[in-house]
Amino acid sequence: MSLKTILSKQHLLVAGFGLMLSGCQYNASQTDDTLTTASPQGVVETLHGVQVADPYRYLEEDTEATQAWVKQQQQAGHDYLAQLENKQAIVERITELWNYEKVTAPSEHGDYTFYYRNDGLQAQSVLYVKDKQGQEKVALDPNGFSTDGTVALSGVSVSGDGKTIAYGVSKSGSDWQQWQFIDVISGKKLVDELNWIKFSSAQWSKDNQGVYYSRYDAPAGGNLLADVNFNQKVYYHKLGTDQSQDVLIYERPQNKDWGFGAEVSEQGDYLLISISQGTDSRNRFFYKSLTEQNAPVVELIVELEAEYSFLGNDKSVFYFKTDLDAPNGKVIAIDVNRPAKTNWKTVIAESSDPIASVAIINDHLVVSYLHDVLGQLSIFSMDGVKRQDVDLPGKGKIAGPYGKRSKDYFYYTFNSYVQPQTTYKFDFKTGQSSLYAKPKVSFNPDDYVSEQVFYNSKDGTRVPMMVSYKKGLTLDGNNPTLLYAYGGFAISLTPRFSPANIAWMDMGGIYAVPNLRGGAEYGESWHQAGMFDKKQNVFDDYYAAAQYLIDNHYTNSSKLGAYGRSNGGLLMGAALTQRPDLFAAVLPAVGVLDMLRFHKFTIGWAWTSEYGSADVAEQFPALLAYSPYHNITEREYPATMVMTADHDDRVVPLHSFKFGALLQDRQTGDAPIIMRIESKAGHGAGKPTAMKIDEFADIYSFLWHSFGLTVPAKIGG
Repeated sequence: MSLKTILSKQHLLVAGFGLMLSGCQYNASQTDDTLTTASPQGVVETLHGVQVADPYRYLEEDTEATQAWVKQQQQAGHDYLAQLENKQAIVERITELWNYEKVTAPSEHGDYTFYYRNDGLQAQSVLYVKDKQGQEKVALDPNGFSTDGTVALSGVSVSGDGKTIAYGVSKSGSDWQQWQFIDVISGKKLVDELNWIKFSSAQWSKDNQGVYYSRYDAPAGGNLLADVNFNQKVYYHKLGTDQSQDVLIYERPQNKDWGFGAEVSEQGDYLLISISQGTDSRNRFFYKSLTEQNAPVVELIVELEAEYSFLGNDKSVFYFKTDLDAPNGKVIAIDVNRPAKTNWKTVIAESSDPIASVAIINDHLVVSYLHDVLGQLSIFSMDGVKRQDVDLPGKGKIAGPYGKRSKDYFYYTFNSYVQPQTTYKFDFKTGQSSLYAKPKVSFNPDDYVSEQVFYNSKDGTRVPMMVSYKKGLTLDGNNPTLLYAYGGFAISLTPRFSPANIAWMDMGGIYAVPNLRGGAEYGESWHQAGMFDKKQNVFDDYYAAAQYLIDNHYTNSSKLGAYGRSNGGLLMGAALTQRPDLFAAVLPAVGVLDMLRFHKFTIGWAWTSEYGSADVAEQFPALLAYSPYHNITEREYPATMVMTADHDDRVVPLHSFKFGALLQDRQTGDAPIIMRIESKAGHGAGKPTAMKIDEFADIYSFLWHSFGLTVPAKIGG
């Protein structure tokens, strides 16, 4: 048993009670392919002829037993973290570094300019508006939504004339949003409210009198944390009316797993509907004319064969970024009056560098590329002739461009792991960028190093990794190192600045981020190399990154910590069960850890397009082979802090509950296995600043203690 100090007796009492309950709660049932039985050891299922144990199935249910277990684990985790030395020094250093003004790139609507600003330590950033005379005022302050900052602004859509704001509100980090409206000039909240919205923005009609949005029906089971979400629908809401009067624009009851992203073209002449199927990067594309009365929804692209991202249109000619026959992406033009594929035109061909994003600005195509994970910007004419590359301030991440077709300038932001986000303005008249907004921080970025290295994975694949640390650090193989990674869903881990990472480096730590397969750092082929039965490639890439850091004298296994969130939490679960010898401490956060049942809760079904499904006989063996929960055995595990939140309705906390409980039960070593369960929090979005700082401080102090080190009483300065 793990945590032989503060947790062992609590675990024995609560877990034992739960196992008895699970034997009563789950009755034997049989389908053509699955036999479920209850036993003193929990639930045992026969899946595709294989017996699979699920000893902590009872933790999937919100029962008194589960609540008691969660309460005990919260207290035990809190008690363990509270006794770690000098955590407050970490809090103070992160707070000092975090306390600087942060301003986003501006967005222009009518005569008004909108932007977010945080004075440094505000729980949530504030939306400001500036009129054409330059008068500034607060447009929307989410810090007044709740006393503790756990009700967050989850989305904003400003009308074309800049006079009305639609905004989404999320409570305790939930994916569920309520959309509300406010008059910009008067600051008064309108009576309109839109409910049961997930994974949708609000798109204004050309007349600024209403919005298009996507929503689900209210969960039939009443369990917001677990009920499966299907049958999203597109509606139009007219301001001043009740949601019950909203007009249904499109639904697909025969395809319950289709999701709809609605967008209005910049000229307001078309409603564009991107149809997703789970988290598959491919999509279908339909449209509806908004200039013709009662126009039908036209099915332009009906096959799920590639990604099609709408960029803009010249009347009937639609421009798309797509990876059709081009894994690194290209730009094409489709005349919807001549929609046959033989009439499609390539405007910008695929290159050796993948396209990250494209925007139409000043009647030009502004293309953001990734070159070995680092950002580049190029400008093309609308017929695909390259005009210039944009000179950038350094090697790092480019976000944007942000601009409109009618403007002769755009904004973009730049940052690296050691340089905070800075905003630049590019002027088409001069062909040059100028500094727009640079934050004043309490450290000197020149005191730190962020270098890119490359290493070979198990199968010889060349993988990049960014390694950041404070200058003067001796690479003697004994440095505390945090290895953060993700590896999935075509999400590219480009450089991202965080004040907390600077605090880690000030403690003497190294922060390393490898770009594993499963992401899109090298296009769709890189993504596909880490999907389905190729998921083991992701794990092998991660272990090879750890080995590179050891072999090249950055660190050693006794000073190496592993951390990942969500899909990265799955990676951590695999690291614990496959290579526990490689790490001194592992932190699976909000992780997908039961690969046989993830699709049975909330939006989990959508991930079958990435992972596969245990319901499919051909996909079951690969999932069972690496499912972290099902590969825990009695052995010695490194120090582990399983992190989750009680309101996470994306990766529901039952994953972490079951995994943590079984890991505690099977631990044969002395290293602690604790749970860090946040209250009034979700998957991570909208978390207030104080909660973020406290979380980082717990992570760093847990790692430092697990490395056998003592946190200094004062850090940095």
